Amino acid sequence: MKILQVQNLRKQYPGFLLNDVSFDVEEGCIMGFIGRNGAGKTTTIKTMLNLSHADGGSVLFEGRDVWANETECKKQIGLVLGEFSYYRRKKLNAIVDVTKRFYADWDETLYQTLLKRFSLDPEKKVSELSQGMRVKFALALALSHRAKLLILDEPTSGLDPVSRDELLEIFRAIIEDGEHSILFSTHIISDLEKCADYITYIKDGKIVVSTDADSFKDAYRLVSGEADQLERFRSTLIGYRAHAFGFTGLMYAEDAERAEGLKVAPADMESIMIYTEKEDGHESAAQ
Repeated sequence: MKILQVQNLRKQYPGFLLNDVSFDVEEGCIMGFIGRNGAGKTTTIKTMLNLSHADGGSVLFEGRDVWANETECKKQIGLVLGEFSYYRRKKLNAIVDVTKRFYADWDETLYQTLLKRFSLDPEKKVSELSQGMRVKFALALALSHRAKLLILDEPTSGLDPVSRDELLEIFRAIIEDGEHSILFSTHIISDLEKCADYITYIKDGKIVVSTDADSFKDAYRLVSGEADQLERFRSTLIGYRAHAFGFTGLMYAEDAERAEGLKVAPADMESIMIYTEKEDGHESAAQ
């Protein structure tokens, strides 16, 4: 079942166009939303949720128009935009006392359970929390009002590897019951290798591909060859880097199968993004 359906979303700013963005988020899954900084990830999220007015398209949550049913839909959507930095001088329990008044489905028992699970001290001020703990607090707020869909914009950016890994484990645990879904926007691609079920890749305001994580990786291959082979294969390389010993690059899997004489290896998500975005080597349109 599709919990979120984004169709032909369009938003124009001076110098930037979010162009007919479409993708779906399946129930009980983590969708990784990837792209370099400035590609349109945050613009997509804000436009989806009517934080920025759309110029076209539609967004459905459990089959309902989000913009026409904004209040009801947003009660079941938890949003974390980057680092939680609101009310820095307020204690956590003071923020919660205000927040829960807006949600008829607020579950205090669940909130107290999450406080213990995330080792959060309700007497601490937001300014006293590490960045990772702030993200956990934002997750606790979202889950305690029974949000079915969590939308996280760069939640692990700036965290150390141990803290990032801990949060990724939390994300996987959240969806285990099959009742929660996560749209996880990030440019830290290695995080998605560990937790994402699906990938949506945006570049320059357009969706390059939206598919399951395995299919995303299986569509590409890393290749390497000698310098004198570069010209022969240049037209089939999505992106490449020339070096003293030859070149390394990215090809679609079907092209790599026909590339006699090249060394071929599986592609990881980070390499796919690097070579697709690479500007100093050949680029072709991604499929």
